[in-house]
Amino acid sequence: MTEVKAGVEYKINIDENSFLLDQKKFNLLIYINESGSITEAAKRSKISYRTALNYIDKIESTLDIAIVNTKKGGSGGGGSTTLTEEGLQILKECKKINAIMELHSETNEIEAEILEVDKSKGVMKIQMNELVITIPLKKEYKVGDKILALISYDNIFIMLEPQASSIRNIFKGKVTEMRLQDEMVRVKIDIGGVNIFSDITLSAGKDLDLSLGKEVYIGFKALSIATLKL
Repeated sequence: MTEVKAGVEYKINIDENSFLLDQKKFNLLIYINESGSITEAAKRSKISYRTALNYIDKIESTLDIAIVNTKKGGSGGGGSTTLTEEGLQILKECKKINAIMELHSETNEIEAEILEVDKSKGVMKIQMNELVITIPLKKEYKVGDKILALISYDNIFIMLEPQASSIRNIFKGKVTEMRLQDEMVRVKIDIGGVNIFSDITLSAGKDLDLSLGKEVYIGFKALSIATLKL
């Protein structure tokens, strides 16, 4: 079961309408999808049934869509509630953002700007200080957009020399900090004015003979980069 942390809000945009989905509203959608019942979802969300209905009405009226389908039971009572396609899409997008945020403490966060968009190849070029990186295109992005690029520490490879491989984003840098953390070495590398952290094993650190001030190369696959529009 996935829950959003307290204090987090997701901005949902549909057509020209937008809505801030907070913790309780997001969790309510999760529980409706899991239980098929607004009553049960309200109970799990620790809100009243009436409050749950108000939340649903507020989302639907603001975004001008239906997010739930409710079927009444027969003579024996019962009934069920499911999320509509739009409701499921909202849930999916929020879960994706939530998954990225779970990696927040172990992720390089770098503000960047989109320089080029190549729709035919499905890629875009982004600039981070002096660095220009090619990554997969997200269709809603356009040239000039400001984004946040997220790269997990364990997706950063350290090399003594650039190597021929499937990794196309390779940059020269300098080790500026090293510290032992949970049997791993966390290495801080300055590449073109951008600080990048990488987690490597103790044995890898010894093999690379890393030290402060040493020049190295770092690399990462384009698909390892997640982006959020600022």
